[in-house]
Amino acid sequence: MRKYISESLLIILPGFILFMISCTAGSCFEETESYLKASFYTGEVTPKITAPDTLTLYGLNNDSIIYNKSAKIQPALIPLNSSTDSCTFIIKINGVTDTIKFQYSSYPHLISKECGYTFYHHLSDSVRTYTRHAIKNIFTSNMTITNLNVENIRIFY
Repeated sequence: MRKYISESLLIILPGFILFMISCTAGSCFEETESYLKASFYTGEVTPKITAPDTLTLYGLNNDSIIYNKSAKIQPALIPLNSSTDSCTFIIKINGVTDTIKFQYSSYPHLISKECGYTFYHHLSDSVRTYTRHAIKNIFTSNMTITNLNVENIRIFY
């Protein structure tokens, strides 16, 4: 009986040790989505960061609404589609509607072993395609869109 226990222990113990060593914490605590971050400003001479009273935002030819009459959004997080090189959005600032088109290139980026991959985007050019009903100007402050909390564009209205 004793020989049987020691042989079993010699087989089970190394297997258990290998199992414990190979395990890592599988939790991901990092942001995994990359959004274009748009801050809103008022004033032409001395710009002041000011959230619009209401904001509605959705993709053109897309049923999903990102913001629906949302109050005091600052910054707006705009998702880009990694399978295309451009996205057009309908944006309504305080009841006045405009369109904005973003052209960009996408590339995969490894966040970590636990979190996996996400797509980063690089704006091809400063944002030039937009209507000017509520929007007065759009300034590109950071062309690279990542999962970090960094402003990418400034929308002056």
